[in-house]
Amino acid sequence: MLVLLPPSESKAVPPKRGTAVAVDQLSFPELTDLRKQVLEALTEVSARPDALERLGVGASLADEVARNLTLHTAPARPAHQVYTGVLYDALDWATLSTEARRRGNKRVLVISALWGALRPGDKVPSYRLSMDGELPTLGPLARHWRSELPGVLAAAAGKRGVIVDCRSGPYVAAAPVSSFPTDVAARTVAVRVLRETDGRRSVVSHLAKHTRGEVTRYLLEQDADPRSAPELQEVVGGRWPAELTEPARPGAPWTLDVILRG
Repeated sequence: MLVLLPPSESKAVPPKRGTAVAVDQLSFPELTDLRKQVLEALTEVSARPDALERLGVGASLADEVARNLTLHTAPARPAHQVYTGVLYDALDWATLSTEARRRGNKRVLVISALWGALRPGDKVPSYRLSMDGELPTLGPLARHWRSELPGVLAAAAGKRGVIVDCRSGPYVAAAPVSSFPTDVAARTVAVRVLRETDGRRSVVSHLAKHTRGEVTRYLLEQDADPRSAPELQEVVGGRWPAELTEPARPGAPWTLDVILRG
């Protein structure tokens, strides 16, 4: 099993001291050149007078953009400590059992606009960058990563086991399921969260992030390793009502709807 998570827009406030990121030592060294290109472009644009506009953020995030100027020297921490927000609060990595954390370090990947893909233990600094943006000289970030990221994720998925896709839209665009090899796409399941009230269902946003974090935590604590979409439905269905829909077309993922009632 492989679980694909989006990052969080919010990042933990960095410590005052610590070792800087070693880009060459992050997981998936085949992404090193692309990472360095994004790192340089992000540092350059963050120093510009119009940096906030270029990065698509408001004045309240000026301090976070300013941190981008020190990414080469800023203290780095494991990714599971850097990413915060609703999904990561629900995952609550620090309170996972020792065995669940061990499994998570092998089975969870965070898709990042700056780093491409990270394992939870990869040490990186806090930064501000979204996948739906673009950088001078590089263009749209999703297109930049699309040249290498699909192959990296497919290799990480291996020859068997389901791929649990909890990414949001911009991060899916960086490695669409349709770009995976046929056998990997056939094992990929996109997790959707629906609220059911009085028999009527609607897509939720805030609760969707929270629930995807809970689903990830549940899969790790259960030591679940489903080999197919129906097996994933059976496991998740032990905790929530879950409905599975077959791919709408070749190369599309299965869809697992997790139903929140009330």
